[in-house]
Order: sequence, then structure tokens, then C-alpha cells
Amino acid sequence: MACEPLILAAPGVRGLVPYEPGKPVSELERELGIRDAVKLASNENPYGPGERARAAAEQALAELGRYPDGGAFALKRALARIHGVGESQITLGNGSNDVLELAARTFLSPGDRAVCDEYAFAAFPISVRGIGAEVVRVASRDYAHDLPALAQAVVRTSARLVYLANPNNPTGTWFAEEALAGFLARCPASTIVVLDEAYREYVSEAGYPDGLAFAARHPNLVVARTFSKIHGLAALRVGYAVSAAPVAELMNRLRQPFNVNTIAQAAACAALEDREHTANMAALNRTERERLRAALTAAGLPVLPSVGNFLCVEVGDAARVYQGLLRKGVIVRPLKPYGLLRHLRVTVGRPQDNARFLAALAELRAP
Repeated sequence: MACEPLILAAPGVRGLVPYEPGKPVSELERELGIRDAVKLASNENPYGPGERARAAAEQALAELGRYPDGGAFALKRALARIHGVGESQITLGNGSNDVLELAARTFLSPGDRAVCDEYAFAAFPISVRGIGAEVVRVASRDYAHDLPALAQAVVRTSARLVYLANPNNPTGTWFAEEALAGFLARCPASTIVVLDEAYREYVSEAGYPDGLAFAARHPNLVVARTFSKIHGLAALRVGYAVSAAPVAELMNRLRQPFNVNTIAQAAACAALEDREHTANMAALNRTERERLRAALTAAGLPVLPSVGNFLCVEVGDAARVYQGLLRKGVIVRPLKPYGLLRHLRVTVGRPQDNARFLAALAELRAP
């Protein structure tokens, strides 16, 4: 008699719920027969990459028949130069999710504990539980990281690892340099601190910390970043972590040798040099984010503070509103997996995308 697959699975996998990405436009159009749907669900850059990255990707197509450079020499060299770190401090990933999981696989064993915020990015607890380690969730303060409480939980539970996100996804909230300094001072040196900075290039607020500056002083800090957001390379899946060289060396022992493909490496190198595109994307996002926030607030809908490329808005019965928006061809992100039943996460899109979302939402709320 065949065994039930669930019995064969590792204990840490049995209770997992898979990460559910934002609904693709093609799926919505296929299900409901809708045309010209707008996707504001996955915090993508609606303008995509700059011309330099596009040209580099196209040129790299000539190498499709060969394996990528497993050490990603050119990309590591570019990252090291721009960030002022050693190449030995860099771990590359198939998107930043890859390095977030690598950290868990490297430093956690079954039965260990890892700490995160109650509204932490879903990839954090999945990475931890898949190993058979325990997730300790700490209550947020006004939907933001309570860093003193997180530090206390780390000490109280003897956690081996803690995840932070700045700004946080899905809430958009952030913490300042002084708060991060206080947290790292309280956190034991034996605990690995993983700081997810996927949206940092969008942030212009005074007092926002640069995680890499802290990494130079805290050898237990791993800073994760991505090319999927402001650089517009989400389809190519390339991210990286910067840490102390001994930490990176351990993580690289588990890294798959070809986890960043040739096209991704070439496009990422070009994107790093295209400062003008990055600055333009940040400015466009800031303008549209504040316009979208103002419109939602004027409509009587509470919006959480956000410094990323998305807003978390309270709409009441979020499941009903989400389904209603789908029928109008607008895809946003429901937050039920996070326990946020009254909120939706909305990516900041192009002006016409945001206008369509606002119009659809107004129609749904009309008496």
C-alpha cells in the first residue's frame, strides 16, 4: 500500500501553507473574460527596467546555450564597488527570497527558534518552519515593528535568528536609525539578524537607516536587497545579501552555483550603473504614492504610513472589496494570510492605473 505523501514529508513542511503570489493578469482575464486588467498586487515597478538594463539583457541572450558564471564575478565586483564592501561579503540569490531562505537554512536547525513581527513578510515564517524550527511572533505596535519587544523576545527565547524588514511588507511601516541601533545593541551577538531592505531605494525620509553601515559594525547582521523592485527586474529574479565575510562564506556553502542566470547578472550590472533611472523611479513613486494616499484619505479610508511603493489601506470587508475589484479588472492584494481582514495592499502604479483603482473602489462603495 502506498504511503500518504503528507506522512513522508519532513515535519516542518507538513503544516506549511504555500506562499500565494499576486493573481496574474492572464489568470484574471481567463477566469472572468476581462480585458486590459490592471495589476496592483505584487509591488512591481510598473515602468519596468531602464534602457541600459534592457539592452544588457538582450545582449546576454547570445549566451543562452552556456551555464551562467557560477561565481557571478562581474555582478559581485559591481556590488562591492558601489556599496564599499568586499566581494567575499556578498551572497547572491534567485531574488532576495532566496537569500532570506539561505539564512534560515544556514543558521537554524530543527527545534531552534526564530523571531519576527506578527505582520512579517510571509516568506520569513515559511523559511523557518520548513526547516522544522519554531517561529516566535511578536505583536506589532501600530502595525509597525516593536523593536524593543522583538529584542526582548530574542533574549527570552534564545532565538538563533531574527527577521526584520525596513520598510515592512505588507504594512509599509518603517523604523529609524536610532531604533535599529538600539535593537542591535540589545540583540545577542550569537543571534543572526536578517534585515530585509527590498524597498529601501524608494525611501527618502530623514532618519531612515542604511543597513550596510550597520553591517560593518555588527558581524551578526545580514542585509538583504533585491533588483525586483525599483530596478524593475522582477521576472529575472536576482537579489543579494551583504554580511560579514565569515557569515557570507557559510551561506554560500548552500547557495546553488547557478542560482542567478546570465541574463539576470547582465541586467543587474547595468541597472546598478543607471542612477538616473533609479532616481526617476523613486520620484515618480513618491508623487503617485502621496496622490493615492490623499485620495484614499479623502474618501474616508485609513491608510497606514508607507515609505515603499505600496499602501496598506483599511477598506472594511476586505474579501468583499477584493472580489469586487477583480470583477472590475483591478487586482490588489488581500491580506488574510497576515490576519489583516480589513486591509488591502495596493501597489503604487502608473497614474492611469491608480486612477482606475480609485474609480473602481468608489463604484464599489457607492450607496
